[in-house]
Amino acid sequence: MKEKINNNIQIKNKRASFDYELLDTFTAGIVLTGTEIKSIRLGKASLVDTFCLVEKGELWVKNMYIAEYFYGTYNNHSARRDRKLLLTKKELRKIEGAARNNGFTIVPTRLFINDKGLAKVIIAIAKGKKEYDKRDSIKERDDRREMDRAFKR
Repeated sequence: MKEKINNNIQIKNKRASFDYELLDTFTAGIVLTGTEIKSIRLGKASLVDTFCLVEKGELWVKNMYIAEYFYGTYNNHSARRDRKLLLTKKELRKIEGAARNNGFTIVPTRLFINDKGLAKVIIAIAKGKKEYDKRDSIKERDDRREMDRAFKR
């Protein structure tokens, strides 16, 4: 019997929820090379300044950083190459329609490894926040924190 793979790799894009209002989320597979998945399993990846584009009916994640694998020789990957995301046609059509609208963008919010050992990316259709929306988010977070403190006493 095959053992369950226990991976708790959770790479988050914390800035995305601050800069954008996340409207709809999707879980997508990601096409990786051997050295890339090894680096992700070591937690050597980042979603800072990462975005997605739809090109020729395919969804691509751009500017995602996956560090070069230490033991990778000439087979090593480039750290910021474009990577293809795997979704169903129905999901791709929905994302493509939303991306065409002004003010909407596609943002990766989390990278993780599932129970089967496959790397997955949670992407969101997002709308950019204005400066006053960001201030409201900070105020709500502070108020929630204060209420939690008062409740614990």
